[in-house]
Amino acid sequence: MSILHTFSIKSGRLVELTFSSGARRRNIVASGRKNRQARSRILTLAGILTMAYLAICGKLVYFDSQPAVDTANIPSGPVIAWRPDIVDRNGELLATDIRTVSMFAEPFHIVDVDEAVEKLSTLFPDLDKKTLYQKLSDKRSHFAWLRRQLTPKQQNEVLGLGIPAIGFRPEVKRFYPGGRTAAHVLGYVDIDNHGVAGIEKYLDGQGLSDLTSAGMTSRDSLQPVHLSIDLRVQNIVHDVVSEAIGQYQAQSAGAVILDIHTGEVLAMASAPDFDPNDPQADVKGWLNRMSDGTDEMGSVFKTFSIAMAIDTGTVKLTDTFDASTPLHYGGFTIHDDRDVPRRVLSIPEIFRYSSNVGTAKMMDKVGMDIQKTYLTRFGLLSRMQTELPEVKTPSQPKVWKKINSITAAFGHGVATTPMQTAVAGAALIDGGELIEPTFLPRTQEEAEKTEKMIVKKSTSDIIRYLFKLNGEQGTGKTADVPGFHVGGKTGTANKVINGVYSHKLSFNSFLAAFPMENPRYVVLSFIDQPLTGLHNLNLAAETAAPMVHDIVSRAAPLLGVEPNFGQNLLSAY
Repeated sequence: MSILHTFSIKSGRLVELTFSSGARRRNIVASGRKNRQARSRILTLAGILTMAYLAICGKLVYFDSQPAVDTANIPSGPVIAWRPDIVDRNGELLATDIRTVSMFAEPFHIVDVDEAVEKLSTLFPDLDKKTLYQKLSDKRSHFAWLRRQLTPKQQNEVLGLGIPAIGFRPEVKRFYPGGRTAAHVLGYVDIDNHGVAGIEKYLDGQGLSDLTSAGMTSRDSLQPVHLSIDLRVQNIVHDVVSEAIGQYQAQSAGAVILDIHTGEVLAMASAPDFDPNDPQADVKGWLNRMSDGTDEMGSVFKTFSIAMAIDTGTVKLTDTFDASTPLHYGGFTIHDDRDVPRRVLSIPEIFRYSSNVGTAKMMDKVGMDIQKTYLTRFGLLSRMQTELPEVKTPSQPKVWKKINSITAAFGHGVATTPMQTAVAGAALIDGGELIEPTFLPRTQEEAEKTEKMIVKKSTSDIIRYLFKLNGEQGTGKTADVPGFHVGGKTGTANKVINGVYSHKLSFNSFLAAFPMENPRYVVLSFIDQPLTGLHNLNLAAETAAPMVHDIVSRAAPLLGVEPNFGQNLLSAY
Protein backbone atom coordinates (compact mmCIF):
# COMPACT_ATOMS: atom_id res chain seq x y z
CA MET A 1 0.00 0.00 0.00
CA SER A 2 1.45 3.25 -1.08
CA ILE A 3 1.78 5.95 1.41
CA LEU A 4 1.27 9.70 0.62
CA HIS A 5 3.24 12.03 2.77
CA THR A 6 2.05 15.63 3.05
CA PHE A 7 2.97 18.43 5.28
CA SER A 8 0.89 21.07 6.99
CA ILE A 9 1.70 24.03 9.09
CA LYS A 10 -0.07 23.84 12.42
CA SER A 11 0.52 26.00 15.42
CA GLY A 12 3.62 27.40 13.74
CA ARG A 13 5.17 23.89 13.28
CA LEU A 14 5.52 21.73 10.22
CA VAL A 15 3.45 18.59 10.76
CA GLU A 16 3.70 15.53 8.61
CA LEU A 17 0.41 13.98 7.52
CA THR A 18 0.21 10.50 6.18
CA PHE A 19 -2.69 9.27 3.95
CA SER A 20 -3.30 6.06 2.24
CA SER A 21 -3.65 6.13 -1.57
CA GLY A 22 -7.42 5.29 -1.38
CA ALA A 23 -8.09 8.15 0.93
CA ARG A 24 -6.12 10.38 -1.43
CA ARG A 25 -8.31 9.50 -4.33
CA ARG A 26 -11.52 10.13 -2.40
CA ASN A 27 -10.30 13.52 -1.21
CA ILE A 28 -9.31 14.54 -4.73
CA VAL A 29 -12.69 13.54 -6.15
CA ALA A 30 -14.61 15.40 -3.44
CA SER A 31 -12.46 18.46 -3.93
CA GLY A 32 -13.05 18.42 -7.71
CA ARG A 33 -16.81 18.17 -7.25
CA LYS A 34 -16.81 21.19 -4.95
CA ASN A 35 -14.69 23.19 -7.37
CA ARG A 36 -17.04 22.43 -10.27
CA GLN A 37 -20.08 23.48 -8.21
CA ALA A 38 -18.43 26.75 -7.20
CA ARG A 39 -17.39 27.41 -10.78
CA SER A 40 -20.96 26.74 -11.96
CA ARG A 41 -22.41 29.12 -9.42
CA ILE A 42 -19.96 31.80 -10.42
CA LEU A 43 -20.72 31.36 -14.08
CA THR A 44 -24.47 31.46 -13.40
CA LEU A 45 -24.16 34.64 -11.36
CA ALA A 46 -21.94 36.18 -14.02
CA GLY A 47 -24.52 35.33 -16.65
CA ILE A 48 -27.32 36.89 -14.67
CA LEU A 49 -25.30 40.05 -14.09
CA THR A 50 -24.35 40.18 -17.75
CA MET A 51 -27.97 39.84 -18.82
CA ALA A 52 -29.05 42.57 -16.39
CA TYR A 53 -26.30 44.82 -17.65
CA LEU A 54 -27.27 44.19 -21.25
CA ALA A 55 -30.93 44.91 -20.41
CA ILE A 56 -30.01 48.22 -18.81
CA CYS A 57 -27.82 49.15 -21.76
CA GLY A 58 -30.57 48.18 -24.16
CA LYS A 59 -33.10 50.33 -22.32
CA LEU A 60 -30.72 53.28 -22.33
CA VAL A 61 -30.12 52.82 -26.04
CA TYR A 62 -33.92 52.64 -26.54
CA PHE A 63 -34.47 55.87 -24.64
CA ASP A 64 -31.67 57.55 -26.53
CA SER A 65 -33.11 56.47 -29.85
CA GLN A 66 -36.56 57.86 -29.07
CA PRO A 67 -37.56 61.20 -30.65
CA ALA A 68 -37.82 64.34 -28.54
CA VAL A 69 -40.85 64.71 -26.28
CA ASP A 70 -43.97 64.58 -28.44
CA THR A 71 -45.48 68.05 -28.37
CA ALA A 72 -48.22 67.82 -30.93
CA ASN A 73 -50.26 70.25 -28.88
CA ILE A 74 -47.47 72.33 -27.34
CA PRO A 75 -44.19 73.45 -28.96
CA SER A 76 -41.14 71.51 -27.83
CA GLY A 77 -39.30 74.68 -26.87
CA PRO A 78 -40.19 77.29 -24.25
CA VAL A 79 -43.74 78.61 -24.69
CA ILE A 80 -43.21 82.36 -24.45
CA ALA A 81 -45.60 84.86 -26.05
CA TRP A 82 -44.53 88.28 -24.90
CA ARG A 83 -46.93 91.24 -25.04
CA PRO A 84 -46.09 94.93 -24.71
CA ASP A 85 -46.75 96.72 -21.45
CA ILE A 86 -49.89 98.88 -21.40
CA VAL A 87 -49.59 102.19 -19.59
CA ASP A 88 -51.94 105.13 -18.98
CA ARG A 89 -51.47 108.63 -20.39
CA ASN A 90 -49.02 109.44 -17.58
CA GLY A 91 -46.96 106.27 -17.94
CA GLU A 92 -48.55 104.41 -15.01
CA LEU A 93 -48.50 100.64 -15.54
CA LEU A 94 -51.83 99.02 -16.44
CA ALA A 95 -50.72 95.63 -17.78
CA THR A 96 -47.43 93.76 -18.02
CA ASP A 97 -45.94 90.28 -18.52
CA ILE A 98 -44.25 88.39 -15.71
CA ARG A 99 -42.14 85.24 -15.98
CA THR A 100 -43.66 82.03 -14.69
CA VAL A 101 -43.47 78.27 -15.27
CA SER A 102 -45.96 75.59 -16.19
CA MET A 103 -45.87 71.99 -14.95
CA PHE A 104 -45.94 69.05 -17.33
CA ALA A 105 -45.48 65.28 -17.11
CA GLU A 106 -43.96 62.58 -19.30
CA PRO A 107 -46.49 59.79 -18.66
CA PHE A 108 -44.39 56.98 -20.20
CA HIS A 109 -41.73 57.70 -17.58
CA ILE A 110 -44.06 57.74 -14.58
CA VAL A 111 -43.22 54.86 -12.24
CA ASP A 112 -46.13 54.91 -9.79
CA VAL A 113 -49.20 56.68 -11.17
CA ASP A 114 -51.28 56.29 -8.01
CA GLU A 115 -48.57 57.83 -5.87
CA ALA A 116 -48.09 60.71 -8.29
CA VAL A 117 -51.83 61.45 -8.39
CA GLU A 118 -52.11 61.37 -4.63
CA LYS A 119 -49.17 63.70 -4.07
CA LEU A 120 -50.20 66.23 -6.72
CA SER A 121 -53.81 66.23 -5.54
CA THR A 122 -52.66 67.03 -2.03
CA LEU A 123 -50.75 70.05 -3.32
CA PHE A 124 -53.46 71.10 -5.82
CA PRO A 125 -56.86 70.10 -4.39
CA ASP A 126 -58.70 71.61 -7.34
CA LEU A 127 -57.10 69.17 -9.80
CA ASP A 128 -59.56 66.54 -10.98
CA LYS A 129 -58.11 63.20 -9.84
CA LYS A 130 -59.82 61.19 -12.56
CA THR A 131 -58.51 63.41 -15.34
CA LEU A 132 -55.07 63.54 -13.77
CA TYR A 133 -54.96 59.76 -13.51
CA GLN A 134 -55.96 59.37 -17.15
CA LYS A 135 -53.21 61.74 -18.26
CA LEU A 136 -50.49 60.03 -16.24
CA SER A 137 -51.64 56.52 -17.18
CA ASP A 138 -51.43 57.09 -20.92
CA LYS A 139 -48.06 55.46 -21.63
CA ARG A 140 -48.37 56.34 -25.30
CA SER A 141 -48.19 60.01 -24.42
CA HIS A 142 -44.84 61.74 -24.14
CA PHE A 143 -46.20 65.05 -22.90
CA ALA A 144 -49.16 66.31 -20.86
CA TRP A 145 -49.81 69.70 -19.29
CA LEU A 146 -50.73 69.33 -15.64
CA ARG A 147 -50.86 72.93 -14.41
CA ARG A 148 -50.23 76.18 -16.23
CA GLN A 149 -48.54 79.24 -14.77
CA LEU A 150 -47.35 78.21 -11.33
CA THR A 151 -45.96 80.58 -8.74
CA PRO A 152 -42.34 80.10 -7.61
CA LYS A 153 -43.64 78.78 -4.30
CA GLN A 154 -45.79 76.17 -6.03
CA GLN A 155 -42.87 75.12 -8.21
CA ASN A 156 -40.69 74.55 -5.14
CA GLU A 157 -43.46 72.56 -3.47
CA VAL A 158 -43.77 70.29 -6.52
CA LEU A 159 -40.02 69.76 -6.61
CA GLY A 160 -40.21 68.78 -2.95
CA LEU A 161 -42.61 65.95 -3.81
CA GLY A 162 -39.82 64.14 -5.64
CA ILE A 163 -42.03 62.75 -8.40
CA PRO A 164 -40.02 61.52 -11.41
CA ALA A 165 -40.98 62.61 -14.93
CA ILE A 166 -42.48 65.93 -13.73
CA GLY A 167 -40.95 69.00 -15.32
CA PHE A 168 -41.45 72.71 -15.87
CA ARG A 169 -41.41 74.99 -18.89
CA PRO A 170 -40.89 78.76 -18.86
CA GLU A 171 -43.92 80.87 -19.79
CA VAL A 172 -45.23 84.38 -19.28
CA LYS A 173 -48.36 85.45 -17.46
CA ARG A 174 -50.23 88.70 -18.00
CA PHE A 175 -50.52 90.73 -14.84
CA TYR A 176 -52.84 93.68 -14.21
CA PRO A 177 -51.65 95.66 -11.16
CA GLY A 178 -54.95 97.53 -10.84
CA GLY A 179 -57.11 94.42 -10.87
CA ARG A 180 -60.70 95.40 -11.63
CA THR A 181 -60.00 99.12 -11.96
CA ALA A 182 -59.88 99.25 -15.76
CA ALA A 183 -61.06 95.75 -16.57
CA HIS A 184 -63.47 96.61 -19.39
CA VAL A 185 -60.96 98.93 -21.04
CA LEU A 186 -57.99 96.56 -20.90
CA GLY A 187 -59.89 93.32 -21.42
CA TYR A 188 -57.91 90.15 -20.71
CA VAL A 189 -55.86 87.36 -22.31
CA ASP A 190 -56.20 83.58 -22.46
CA ILE A 191 -53.85 81.01 -20.95
CA ASP A 192 -51.50 81.35 -23.93
CA ASN A 193 -51.32 85.16 -23.55
CA HIS A 194 -53.50 85.92 -26.56
CA GLY A 195 -55.92 88.86 -26.33
CA VAL A 196 -59.54 87.89 -25.74
CA ALA A 197 -61.28 91.22 -25.07
CA GLY A 198 -60.75 94.95 -24.75
CA ILE A 199 -57.53 96.69 -25.74
CA GLU A 200 -55.71 93.35 -25.41
CA LYS A 201 -57.78 91.95 -28.28
CA TYR A 202 -57.39 95.18 -30.23
CA LEU A 203 -53.59 94.89 -30.04
CA ASP A 204 -53.69 91.36 -31.45
CA GLY A 205 -55.82 92.64 -34.31
CA GLN A 206 -53.19 95.26 -35.07
CA GLY A 207 -50.60 92.60 -35.90
CA LEU A 208 -49.25 91.58 -32.50
CA SER A 209 -50.75 88.09 -32.81
CA ASP A 210 -49.01 87.50 -36.16
CA LEU A 211 -45.67 88.69 -34.83
CA THR A 212 -45.99 86.45 -31.80
CA SER A 213 -46.87 83.41 -33.91
CA ALA A 214 -43.81 84.06 -36.06
CA GLY A 215 -41.60 84.24 -32.96
CA MET A 216 -40.67 87.84 -33.68
CA THR A 217 -41.55 89.31 -30.31
CA SER A 218 -39.37 89.58 -27.25
CA ARG A 219 -39.62 91.63 -24.12
CA ASP A 220 -36.86 93.97 -25.25
CA SER A 221 -38.36 94.55 -28.71
CA LEU A 222 -41.81 95.69 -27.55
CA GLN A 223 -42.48 99.31 -26.73
CA PRO A 224 -45.21 100.17 -24.16
CA VAL A 225 -48.66 100.99 -25.50
CA HIS A 226 -49.95 104.29 -24.13
CA LEU A 227 -53.69 104.73 -23.55
CA SER A 228 -55.72 107.90 -23.17
CA ILE A 229 -56.90 106.65 -19.77
CA ASP A 230 -55.83 108.60 -16.69
CA LEU A 231 -55.41 105.95 -14.00
CA ARG A 232 -56.12 108.42 -11.20
CA VAL A 233 -59.45 109.42 -12.72
CA GLN A 234 -60.19 105.82 -13.70
CA ASN A 235 -59.90 104.82 -10.05
CA ILE A 236 -62.44 107.48 -9.10
CA VAL A 237 -64.96 106.50 -11.76
CA HIS A 238 -64.59 102.82 -10.91
CA ASP A 239 -65.14 103.48 -7.22
CA VAL A 240 -68.26 105.60 -7.80
CA VAL A 241 -69.77 103.11 -10.23
CA SER A 242 -69.07 100.09 -8.01
CA GLU A 243 -70.44 101.79 -4.90
CA ALA A 244 -73.58 102.98 -6.71
CA ILE A 245 -74.86 99.44 -7.21
CA GLY A 246 -74.99 98.79 -3.48
CA GLN A 247 -75.97 102.33 -2.55
CA TYR A 248 -78.99 102.38 -4.87
CA GLN A 249 -79.72 98.64 -4.83
CA ALA A 250 -79.33 98.43 -8.60
CA GLN A 251 -78.57 95.74 -11.17
CA SER A 252 -75.70 97.53 -12.89
CA ALA A 253 -74.05 100.92 -13.31
CA GLY A 254 -71.50 102.70 -15.46
CA ALA A 255 -69.85 106.00 -16.32
CA VAL A 256 -67.45 107.58 -18.80
CA ILE A 257 -65.44 110.83 -19.03
CA LEU A 258 -64.60 112.22 -22.49
CA ASP A 259 -62.34 115.08 -23.50
CA ILE A 260 -64.70 116.94 -25.84
CA HIS A 261 -61.85 118.56 -27.82
CA THR A 262 -59.95 115.35 -28.62
CA GLY A 263 -62.48 112.55 -28.17
CA GLU A 264 -60.12 110.83 -25.74
CA VAL A 265 -61.67 108.52 -23.15
CA LEU A 266 -60.11 109.54 -19.84
CA ALA A 267 -62.00 106.99 -17.77
CA MET A 268 -64.68 104.37 -18.31
CA ALA A 269 -66.13 101.81 -15.94
CA SER A 270 -68.99 99.33 -15.99
CA ALA A 271 -70.21 97.24 -13.08
CA PRO A 272 -70.54 94.38 -12.33
CA ASP A 273 -67.02 93.83 -13.55
CA PHE A 274 -64.25 91.22 -13.28
CA ASP A 275 -60.63 90.79 -12.33
CA PRO A 276 -58.59 90.38 -15.55
CA ASN A 277 -56.01 88.46 -13.52
CA ASP A 278 -58.66 85.75 -13.05
CA PRO A 279 -61.49 86.48 -15.53
CA GLN A 280 -63.08 83.05 -15.25
CA ALA A 281 -64.06 83.78 -11.66
CA ASP A 282 -66.46 86.58 -12.69
CA VAL A 283 -68.09 85.48 -15.95
CA LYS A 284 -71.21 87.58 -15.24
CA GLY A 285 -69.04 90.69 -15.11
CA TRP A 286 -67.64 90.34 -18.63
CA LEU A 287 -70.31 92.51 -20.28
CA ASN A 288 -69.14 96.07 -20.85
CA ARG A 289 -72.47 97.88 -20.52
CA MET A 290 -70.99 101.21 -21.53
CA SER A 291 -70.25 100.17 -25.13
CA ASP A 292 -71.69 96.68 -25.52
CA GLY A 293 -75.09 97.16 -23.90
CA THR A 294 -77.99 99.12 -25.36
CA ASP A 295 -80.88 100.72 -23.50
CA GLU A 296 -83.51 103.36 -24.08
CA MET A 297 -81.92 106.51 -22.72
CA GLY A 298 -85.16 108.28 -21.80
CA SER A 299 -85.27 112.05 -21.46
CA VAL A 300 -81.56 112.43 -22.26
CA PHE A 301 -82.77 112.16 -25.88
CA LYS A 302 -84.65 115.44 -25.46
CA THR A 303 -81.22 117.07 -25.80
CA PHE A 304 -80.94 115.75 -29.34
CA SER A 305 -84.58 116.48 -30.19
CA ILE A 306 -84.27 120.13 -29.20
CA ALA A 307 -80.90 120.39 -30.97
CA MET A 308 -82.32 119.20 -34.29
CA ALA A 309 -85.43 121.38 -33.94
CA ILE A 310 -83.28 124.47 -33.29
CA ASP A 311 -80.69 123.58 -35.93
CA THR A 312 -83.26 123.19 -38.70
CA GLY A 313 -84.90 126.48 -37.77
CA THR A 314 -88.16 124.68 -37.12
CA VAL A 315 -88.35 126.26 -33.67
CA LYS A 316 -86.62 129.09 -31.86
CA LEU A 317 -85.53 129.23 -28.24
CA THR A 318 -88.41 131.60 -27.50
CA ASP A 319 -91.10 129.35 -29.01
CA THR A 320 -93.74 127.77 -26.76
CA PHE A 321 -95.84 124.60 -26.78
CA ASP A 322 -99.02 123.81 -24.89
CA ALA A 323 -98.33 121.01 -22.38
CA SER A 324 -101.51 121.42 -20.36
CA THR A 325 -103.12 118.13 -21.45
CA PRO A 326 -101.88 114.65 -22.46
CA LEU A 327 -101.51 113.70 -26.14
CA HIS A 328 -103.25 110.77 -27.83
CA TYR A 329 -101.67 109.05 -30.83
CA GLY A 330 -103.23 105.90 -32.29
CA GLY A 331 -104.35 104.45 -29.01
CA PHE A 332 -101.28 105.62 -27.11
CA THR A 333 -101.40 108.34 -24.44
CA ILE A 334 -98.40 110.57 -23.83
CA HIS A 335 -98.37 112.45 -20.57
CA ASP A 336 -95.94 114.25 -18.29
CA ASP A 337 -94.81 113.40 -14.78
CA ARG A 338 -96.72 115.09 -12.00
CA ASP A 339 -93.90 117.59 -11.35
CA VAL A 340 -94.23 119.12 -14.84
CA PRO A 341 -96.44 122.26 -14.93
CA ARG A 342 -99.70 121.76 -16.86
CA ARG A 343 -99.47 124.91 -18.99
CA VAL A 344 -97.81 126.46 -22.02
CA LEU A 345 -94.04 125.88 -21.82
CA SER A 346 -91.11 127.55 -23.54
CA ILE A 347 -88.23 125.52 -25.00
CA PRO A 348 -86.03 126.11 -21.91
CA GLU A 349 -88.94 125.06 -19.69
CA ILE A 350 -89.58 121.93 -21.75
CA PHE A 351 -85.93 121.03 -21.20
CA ARG A 352 -85.80 122.04 -17.55
CA TYR A 353 -89.05 120.31 -16.52
CA SER A 354 -88.46 117.45 -18.98
CA SER A 355 -91.87 117.65 -20.62
CA ASN A 356 -92.77 114.66 -22.80
CA VAL A 357 -95.84 116.45 -24.18
CA GLY A 358 -93.91 119.58 -25.14
CA THR A 359 -91.12 117.52 -26.77
CA ALA A 360 -93.62 115.36 -28.66
CA LYS A 361 -95.37 118.43 -30.11
CA MET A 362 -92.05 119.94 -31.07
CA MET A 363 -90.94 116.74 -32.85
CA ASP A 364 -94.28 116.52 -34.62
CA LYS A 365 -93.44 119.90 -36.10
CA VAL A 366 -89.92 118.80 -37.09
CA GLY A 367 -91.07 115.67 -38.92
CA MET A 368 -89.97 112.02 -38.88
CA ASP A 369 -87.65 112.15 -41.90
CA ILE A 370 -85.62 115.06 -40.54
CA GLN A 371 -85.52 113.37 -37.14
CA LYS A 372 -84.06 110.13 -38.58
CA THR A 373 -81.53 112.11 -40.61
CA TYR A 374 -80.28 113.97 -37.55
CA LEU A 375 -80.20 110.90 -35.30
CA THR A 376 -78.09 109.19 -37.94
CA ARG A 377 -75.85 112.25 -38.18
CA PHE A 378 -75.45 112.21 -34.40
CA GLY A 379 -74.26 108.59 -34.62
CA LEU A 380 -77.13 107.27 -32.52
CA LEU A 381 -78.53 104.80 -35.06
CA SER A 382 -75.29 103.13 -36.21
CA ARG A 383 -72.46 101.17 -34.61
CA MET A 384 -69.90 103.37 -32.88
CA GLN A 385 -66.32 103.25 -34.18
CA THR A 386 -63.54 102.93 -31.60
CA GLU A 387 -60.69 100.61 -30.61
CA LEU A 388 -62.73 98.41 -28.26
CA PRO A 389 -64.04 95.28 -30.02
CA GLU A 390 -67.05 95.13 -27.70
CA VAL A 391 -69.41 97.63 -29.34
CA LYS A 392 -73.09 96.89 -29.89
CA THR A 393 -75.22 98.24 -32.72
CA PRO A 394 -78.20 100.37 -31.62
CA SER A 395 -81.74 99.13 -32.18
CA GLN A 396 -84.56 101.08 -33.76
CA PRO A 397 -88.04 100.37 -35.14
CA LYS A 398 -87.98 98.20 -38.28
CA VAL A 399 -90.61 100.47 -39.77
CA TRP A 400 -90.81 104.03 -38.49
CA LYS A 401 -94.32 105.31 -37.91
CA LYS A 402 -95.48 108.58 -36.46
CA ILE A 403 -95.85 107.08 -32.98
CA ASN A 404 -92.24 105.85 -33.18
CA SER A 405 -91.06 109.33 -34.08
CA ILE A 406 -92.99 110.90 -31.21
CA THR A 407 -91.78 108.45 -28.55
CA ALA A 408 -88.18 108.50 -29.82
CA ALA A 409 -88.22 112.26 -29.23
CA PHE A 410 -88.18 111.64 -25.49
CA GLY A 411 -86.07 108.46 -25.54
CA HIS A 412 -88.38 105.50 -26.05
CA GLY A 413 -88.25 103.09 -28.97
CA VAL A 414 -84.58 103.65 -29.84
CA ALA A 415 -81.92 101.88 -27.77
CA THR A 416 -78.32 103.07 -27.90
CA THR A 417 -75.16 102.45 -25.91
CA PRO A 418 -74.33 104.90 -23.10
CA MET A 419 -70.92 105.51 -24.69
CA GLN A 420 -72.25 106.68 -28.07
CA THR A 421 -74.82 108.82 -26.29
CA ALA A 422 -71.95 110.54 -24.49
CA VAL A 423 -70.07 110.99 -27.79
CA ALA A 424 -73.09 112.64 -29.43
CA GLY A 425 -73.58 114.83 -26.37
CA ALA A 426 -69.93 115.91 -26.50
CA ALA A 427 -70.42 117.03 -30.11
CA LEU A 428 -73.40 119.21 -29.18
CA ILE A 429 -71.34 120.84 -26.43
CA ASP A 430 -68.14 121.24 -28.48
CA GLY A 431 -69.40 123.64 -31.16
CA GLY A 432 -71.32 120.96 -33.08
CA GLU A 433 -68.26 118.90 -34.14
CA LEU A 434 -68.57 115.11 -33.82
CA ILE A 435 -65.36 113.25 -32.94
CA GLU A 436 -65.23 109.46 -32.76
CA PRO A 437 -64.00 108.34 -29.31
CA THR A 438 -60.55 106.89 -28.82
CA PHE A 439 -58.75 105.02 -26.06
CA LEU A 440 -55.38 106.07 -27.49
CA PRO A 441 -53.69 109.46 -27.00
CA ARG A 442 -54.78 112.07 -29.52
CA THR A 443 -53.99 115.77 -29.80
CA GLN A 444 -56.60 118.40 -30.54
CA GLU A 445 -54.96 119.04 -33.90
CA GLU A 446 -55.24 115.36 -34.81
CA ALA A 447 -58.86 115.28 -33.66
CA GLU A 448 -59.77 118.31 -35.78
CA LYS A 449 -58.79 116.38 -38.92
CA THR A 450 -61.52 113.83 -38.22
CA GLU A 451 -64.28 116.16 -37.04
CA LYS A 452 -67.71 116.12 -38.70
CA MET A 453 -70.04 119.08 -38.33
CA ILE A 454 -73.45 117.85 -37.14
CA VAL A 455 -75.08 121.10 -35.96
CA LYS A 456 -74.33 124.79 -36.20
CA LYS A 457 -72.18 126.44 -33.55
CA SER A 458 -75.16 128.60 -32.57
CA THR A 459 -77.12 125.42 -31.87
CA SER A 460 -74.25 124.15 -29.71
CA ASP A 461 -74.30 127.43 -27.76
CA ILE A 462 -78.01 126.95 -27.01
CA ILE A 463 -77.46 123.39 -25.80
CA ARG A 464 -74.72 124.66 -23.48
CA TYR A 465 -77.16 127.20 -22.09
CA LEU A 466 -79.84 124.56 -21.54
CA PHE A 467 -77.35 122.27 -19.79
CA LYS A 468 -76.31 125.09 -17.48
CA LEU A 469 -79.93 126.05 -16.83
CA ASN A 470 -80.87 122.50 -15.88
CA GLY A 471 -77.79 122.16 -13.70
CA GLU A 472 -78.72 125.25 -11.70
CA GLN A 473 -82.53 125.14 -11.65
CA GLY A 474 -83.73 121.80 -12.98
CA THR A 475 -83.32 118.05 -12.50
CA GLY A 476 -79.51 118.34 -12.75
CA LYS A 477 -79.08 120.30 -9.53
CA THR A 478 -78.01 117.17 -7.63
CA ALA A 479 -74.98 116.87 -9.95
CA ASP A 480 -73.69 120.42 -9.66
CA VAL A 481 -70.39 120.97 -7.87
CA PRO A 482 -69.69 124.51 -6.57
CA GLY A 483 -67.04 126.19 -8.69
CA PHE A 484 -67.10 123.65 -11.51
CA HIS A 485 -70.50 124.51 -13.01
CA VAL A 486 -71.82 121.09 -13.94
CA GLY A 487 -74.77 121.07 -16.33
CA GLY A 488 -76.66 118.34 -18.12
CA LYS A 489 -79.84 116.39 -18.78
CA THR A 490 -81.36 113.56 -16.76
CA GLY A 491 -83.12 110.56 -18.27
CA THR A 492 -85.47 108.15 -16.48
CA ALA A 493 -86.64 105.48 -18.93
CA ASN A 494 -89.11 102.81 -17.89
CA LYS A 495 -87.63 99.34 -18.41
CA VAL A 496 -89.24 96.95 -20.85
CA ILE A 497 -90.03 93.74 -18.95
CA ASN A 498 -91.46 90.90 -21.05
CA GLY A 499 -92.46 93.35 -23.75
CA VAL A 500 -94.27 95.72 -21.39
CA TYR A 501 -93.01 98.98 -19.87
CA SER A 502 -92.61 98.69 -16.12
CA HIS A 503 -93.86 101.51 -13.87
CA LYS A 504 -91.44 100.52 -11.09
CA LEU A 505 -88.17 99.64 -12.79
CA SER A 506 -86.19 102.16 -14.80
CA PHE A 507 -82.90 102.80 -16.59
CA ASN A 508 -81.57 106.12 -15.27
CA SER A 509 -78.87 108.22 -16.90
CA PHE A 510 -77.36 111.68 -16.73
CA LEU A 511 -75.52 113.37 -19.60
CA ALA A 512 -73.37 116.16 -18.18
CA ALA A 513 -70.61 118.61 -19.10
CA PHE A 514 -68.23 120.81 -17.11
CA PRO A 515 -67.19 123.53 -16.57
CA MET A 516 -70.14 125.03 -18.42
CA GLU A 517 -68.56 128.49 -18.94
CA ASN A 518 -65.91 126.78 -21.11
CA PRO A 519 -66.73 123.05 -21.37
CA ARG A 520 -63.82 120.65 -21.53
CA TYR A 521 -65.29 117.34 -20.45
CA VAL A 522 -68.47 115.33 -20.88
CA VAL A 523 -69.55 112.80 -18.28
CA LEU A 524 -72.31 110.24 -18.70
CA SER A 525 -73.48 108.03 -15.86
CA PHE A 526 -76.15 105.35 -15.77
CA ILE A 527 -77.74 103.15 -13.15
CA ASP A 528 -79.96 100.25 -14.13
CA GLN A 529 -83.07 99.35 -12.11
CA PRO A 530 -82.25 101.21 -8.88
CA LEU A 531 -84.70 100.54 -6.06
CA THR A 532 -83.82 103.63 -4.05
CA GLY A 533 -81.94 106.93 -4.20
CA LEU A 534 -81.75 110.34 -2.58
CA HIS A 535 -84.89 111.11 -0.54
CA ASN A 536 -85.93 107.46 -1.11
CA LEU A 537 -86.67 108.24 -4.78
CA ASN A 538 -85.26 106.18 -7.63
CA LEU A 539 -85.40 108.75 -10.47
CA ALA A 540 -82.31 109.86 -12.41
CA ALA A 541 -82.09 113.10 -10.43
CA GLU A 542 -81.70 111.06 -7.24
CA THR A 543 -79.38 108.35 -8.60
CA ALA A 544 -77.47 109.00 -11.85
CA ALA A 545 -76.97 112.75 -11.27
CA PRO A 546 -75.42 112.29 -7.78
CA MET A 547 -72.97 109.82 -9.36
CA VAL A 548 -71.74 112.60 -11.66
CA HIS A 549 -71.46 114.95 -8.67
CA ASP A 550 -69.21 112.45 -6.89
CA ILE A 551 -67.07 111.93 -9.99
CA VAL A 552 -66.61 115.61 -10.84
CA SER A 553 -65.93 116.72 -7.28
CA ARG A 554 -63.02 114.28 -7.03
CA ALA A 555 -61.75 114.19 -10.61
CA ALA A 556 -61.97 117.85 -11.71
CA PRO A 557 -58.88 119.01 -9.77
CA LEU A 558 -56.87 116.08 -11.18
CA LEU A 559 -57.92 117.08 -14.69
CA GLY A 560 -56.57 120.58 -14.15
CA VAL A 561 -59.94 122.32 -13.93
CA GLU A 562 -59.70 125.35 -11.69
CA PRO A 563 -62.84 126.25 -9.72
CA ASN A 564 -64.65 129.44 -10.66
CA PHE A 565 -67.08 130.88 -8.13
CA GLY A 566 -67.98 134.08 -9.97
CA GLN A 567 -69.10 133.58 -13.55
CA ASN A 568 -72.75 132.90 -14.41
CA LEU A 569 -73.39 131.65 -17.92
CA LEU A 570 -77.14 132.26 -17.75
CA SER A 571 -76.59 136.01 -17.79
CA ALA A 572 -75.41 135.74 -21.40
CA TYR A 573 -78.86 134.66 -22.63
